[in-house]
Amino acid sequence: MGNAVRDKESQVNYLKQRLNMFLDVLDAIEPEHTELEDIDRLIKMIDDLEEKCEQFKKDW
Repeated sequence: MGNAVRDKESQVNYLKQRLNMFLDVLDAIEPEHTELEDIDRLIKMIDDLEEKCEQFKKDW
């Protein structure tokens, strides 16, 4: 995922992949063993996804 994503279809696919990665991480979390750092990592993933959405929205 190191290449620049320019066209709308590639941007949507990128966002889908990132969202699926987030969902995989979320599914793998065991609530009784979750640390604060795990929650912070999830929040960071959401923030990154939101930032990409805003960046892509400017291109559209």
